[in-house]
Amino acid sequence: MDYGKWKYEEAQRAKESRKKASNVVVKEMKYRPKIGQGDFDTKTRKVERFLQEGHKVKITIMFRGREVSHPQLGRRILDDIAERVEEFAKVEVYPRLDGRNMTMVLGPEGKKGKKKRKPQDDVPAGNGGTGKVAGSAGGDAALAVADAAKPKPV
Repeated sequence: MDYGKWKYEEAQRAKESRKKASNVVVKEMKYRPKIGQGDFDTKTRKVERFLQEGHKVKITIMFRGREVSHPQLGRRILDDIAERVEEFAKVEVYPRLDGRNMTMVLGPEGKKGKKKRKPQDDVPAGNGGTGKVAGSAGGDAALAVADAAKPKPV
């Protein structure tokens, strides 16, 4: 057998196996505790698109100054994001506070482009279409009730 031919075929097999391999890309989206509704919607739509393309997404809430003394605000934002993308994503790393940043990692559920959202799905039910994130008003009492109803990670 010709050594040159064998070497060429080996290179072709290696190239073909690299094509079939999937490399996982982790995209990151940064939020702030006092984010406006429009910015929240825009960033969350980007997160949804990343997940539909099959990428993992790391969500980071950046705290400045005294904001770090209110981690429940960041947790509320992360919970809202997870709730909004739950049909095509799963939480791989639950929210945790690392210094001045709170992070969470979302992974795609199943194959690429599994489910496409419709525009009418963007308005959460039960708030009269005000466009506000559910649970954003009502203070700590509403947060305590919302946190009590959510399952805690083990």
